[in-house]
Amino acid sequence: MIKKIFIVSDSTGTTAKQVVEAAMSQFHGKEVEFVVYNNIKDTEGIHKVVKEAFSANAFIVYTIVLPQLRQLMFTEGRNYGVSTFDLFGPLLVRLTELLETEPLFEPGLYKPFDSAYLRRVEAMEFVVSHDDGLSTEELSMADIVLVGVSRTSKTPLSIYLANQGWRVANIPIVAGINPPEELFTLPRRRVVMLTLQPERLAALRQTRSTHLGTTATSYVSIEAIKRELAYAYELLERRPDWPMLDMTAKSIEEAASDVISLLGLQKND
Repeated sequence: MIKKIFIVSDSTGTTAKQVVEAAMSQFHGKEVEFVVYNNIKDTEGIHKVVKEAFSANAFIVYTIVLPQLRQLMFTEGRNYGVSTFDLFGPLLVRLTELLETEPLFEPGLYKPFDSAYLRRVEAMEFVVSHDDGLSTEELSMADIVLVGVSRTSKTPLSIYLANQGWRVANIPIVAGINPPEELFTLPRRRVVMLTLQPERLAALRQTRSTHLGTTATSYVSIEAIKRELAYAYELLERRPDWPMLDMTAKSIEEAASDVISLLGLQKND
């Protein structure tokens, strides 16, 4: 029978679960089932958890800030014959002695993942699922849309901006192929067109072709590249409000700063 461990917390229970999982890593081949009870902040919640632990023959590990609730968990565990382990209590007592001050006794103050971190994670997921013309029906959800011909650094710039918390999509411009219509319905200050000097673009494409072992001469020729760029510039006639950013001499960091400035966005913290 797989042993059960009840993780009980007056907050999310994430911290307690991670601590127990770290301890369990020392017991190879032994499986346990974790049951998390979060936001337990009153006596009724303590009574309910202990009764359920008794019925399931479970072990309780808890992180509870309020002393009276920690004491109740200990007492109820004794009454029901349920083993309990207080992760927070002893440490709070020792820190009180060391710091010579009382703790705040406010549940939920510790947040291992703040809003800025979660925003960056969401932005990275967004950029992966909207790279190189993917999911164009969701363009309106993007904070920033980068457009440009091949090898204008759309993807690396998108990833860099996503790491700052911006949801970025990028759309390739290919001569003779109409971009998705959704692109032209986006509001002002949403799209930036990336460009490069033809000679620099040709050099980058040649390196790419060599790396891939291909011999697509139209992809690397100056004449073809100029035609592609001319087609990209024609699109600006439909949306002259799109700013253009020359990437020829730009680092990704500089380009990201320029994109934010060109679109008049407030920097994410």
